Amino acid sequence: MNGRAVTRDELRSAMARTAAGVVVVTARGSDGTPQGLTATSFCSVSLEPALVLVCVAETAGAYKALAGCEEFAVSVLRREQSAVATRFATSGAEKFHPADTELTPRDLPAVAGALCQLDCVVDARHPAGDHLILVGEVTAVRLADGGDPLVYAGRSYRTLSS
Repeated sequence: MNGRAVTRDELRSAMARTAAGVVVVTARGSDGTPQGLTATSFCSVSLEPALVLVCVAETAGAYKALAGCEEFAVSVLRREQSAVATRFATSGAEKFHPADTELTPRDLPAVAGALCQLDCVVDARHPAGDHLILVGEVTAVRLADGGDPLVYAGRSYRTLSS
């Protein structure tokens, strides 16, 4: 070990070499307004109970809503939805468009046409550096018929090939 701390840029460059699925995480703010963000730090935690987690940056526009919500939705994006991913990742953008927004069984906003949508009830929150780890128990799943996932690697959206 060289005793030197890893810089943000070094870690960012290292993580860019890891492919990740792209999701949009949504919730309602305390006033009922839909809030959302794009995330690549998303994974399953447990099958029983059914738990998933997402990491939310403190600088994200939807941070306050997700840090205080009781439930949230996750939309796993398909390869054709990179424009949606970019919109939800852009600070100050109008994120919810009627043409590509729908409600989940728990009445949460979600991305229409996503590969799947998960409704979650918050199970736990864990502060971690400049992020919040939000753990949710999955209460409903809606699966689309086929399609390929949108992937993020090398600081750009990608698709899978056989």
